[in-house]
Amino acid sequence: MISLLLRVLGRAYARPLRRTVALMTATAVAEGLSYALLVPVLRALFGHSPADAWPWLAAFGAAVALYAVLRYLSDLSGFRVGSALLSGMYHRLGGQLARLPVGWYTGGRLGELSVLAGRGVLQAMSVIAHLLAPFVSATVTPVTIVAVMLVQDWRLGLAALAAVPVVAAVQIRTGRSMSAGDAERARRDDEATGRVIEYLQVQPVLRAGGRTAERFELLDDCLRGVERASRRSTLSALPGAVGLTLTVQVTFTVLLALGAHLALDGSIGVAELLTVLVLAARCADPLLSLADIGGKLRGARTVLAGLDEVLRAEPLPEPADPVRPAGQDVEFDAVTFRRGGSAVVTDLSLSVPQGQRLAVVGPSGAGKSTLLQLLARFHDVDAGAVRMGGVDVRAIGTEALMDRIAVVFQDVYLFDGTIEDNVRLGRPDADAAEVRAAAAAA
Repeated sequence: MISLLLRVLGRAYARPLRRTVALMTATAVAEGLSYALLVPVLRALFGHSPADAWPWLAAFGAAVALYAVLRYLSDLSGFRVGSALLSGMYHRLGGQLARLPVGWYTGGRLGELSVLAGRGVLQAMSVIAHLLAPFVSATVTPVTIVAVMLVQDWRLGLAALAAVPVVAAVQIRTGRSMSAGDAERARRDDEATGRVIEYLQVQPVLRAGGRTAERFELLDDCLRGVERASRRSTLSALPGAVGLTLTVQVTFTVLLALGAHLALDGSIGVAELLTVLVLAARCADPLLSLADIGGKLRGARTVLAGLDEVLRAEPLPEPADPVRPAGQDVEFDAVTFRRGGSAVVTDLSLSVPQGQRLAVVGPSGAGKSTLLQLLARFHDVDAGAVRMGGVDVRAIGTEALMDRIAVVFQDVYLFDGTIEDNVRLGRPDADAAEVRAAAAAA
């Protein structure tokens, strides 16, 4: 999880994240060690001179105060690092999305990106602010307490230590059994989000067709799929939660029985037995919380994997030595382009001399828009070459290429602002006269 988190965030954030994890670990160890002082406290209280417990009570209070300070600092560090990484993650994701070619943004990615850029980033960054400290505490504190129990009485300590591999095995098994369900749930969520967006976008079409009262079957199917995936995910988590609870309860029962036997046999005193039982009870709470924390971490890991996939997507390569074309003639030379394993354009050759016009006609899906996308280098061809002014578009810098192309999209989007603001997006440094001239020309 930490390595995946660092890969998504970038190595620049490695040091503050590692420092926060180290502080959280020290806090959990301090919490576990503070319980060791219960042994002399209870021994004095049950002894002949209860007043001897005051120095140990003072030491216990100091240990608790130290733990409280460490807990405050670790939580503060977690929130600060989480907030800084949240801002950095949005900038990094935005920068990556701006670098990716337009052809990368297929329809199927709309829902996925909406989820990732919205609650996905928040969920991933909440690992540091909200989940990391409880997880470290739920794992390190019980291990520290078991070490204290081993020092106190090796027999009871070994009995408690035997539960450690069982708890680890239950957690690993639960994680493996739920990984497929978590992935399916995430996929269904992305698909449903895309369908919701689609349903909102096609409202004019549905209403123009008089279908205002009908249900949108595609959306209903997706929502039913989300419901089924959620049910399967919940059911797959039950064995792990039940197994973890049984392991903790059985271990506590064994410690109670073994401690009672040793106390009746005279091997340990009442104070030592009470201390061990208090320590065992203190182990139970964080261990039982592992089921809930583990589920949240698995959900965050799924989101992190999605973010990692987007961040590792390769933009189209820029030429090392960009060439500026001398003319505006266009040529497709034996071009082949495939999408999703299917050939969209196969061995196509055509040329349009500068100043000439060419109309491309054909049925929907014939590849007309694809030709324009290849010319604007929204995609790279699989074979052949697309040239402008005699220069392969792959050898022209993106900025220089887009300066020579004006694309009129089928779906027009106006940004929130004035018409002048929208026109100026094409050239932010244009003066008012140039903006009016462009609007008049359009």
